[in-house]
Amino acid sequence: MSTVTKPNHIGRKISRIRELRDMKQEALAQALGTNQQAISVMENSETIEEEKLVEVAKALGVSVEAIKNFSEDGVINYFNTFQDNVVTTGSIFATNCTFNPLDKLVEAYDENKKLYERLLAAEKEKNAYLEKLTDKK
Repeated sequence: MSTVTKPNHIGRKISRIRELRDMKQEALAQALGTNQQAISVMENSETIEEEKLVEVAKALGVSVEAIKNFSEDGVINYFNTFQDNVVTTGSIFATNCTFNPLDKLVEAYDENKKLYERLLAAEKEKNAYLEKLTDKK
């Protein structure tokens, strides 16, 4: 019995993409409205219906073509290219950042402060209303 995998085993490709996206079978099952056992059966299937493949691709956040054309060699080449880019630029952060992370932190703080102030005002209103009710009795 041979353990060599067939190059166009769609189920195994789905399994590897799911694993690379750090997704459990249960999470994929929930996204597809099914159960973990159905995902296991699907990942062991050599072929999958086109409609189901479209749903799976959407749940995994990839295209149907990405699933059909997926290869381990392609992933390795992608990461090697990425690593080569890091070495030549000298930094993993050589990409063009379109925002200042500190600005985002300040924005989040401001939003939380506004939310806190609104909650505090609502509590004060509630207390004033309750005091008003107790004074009438």
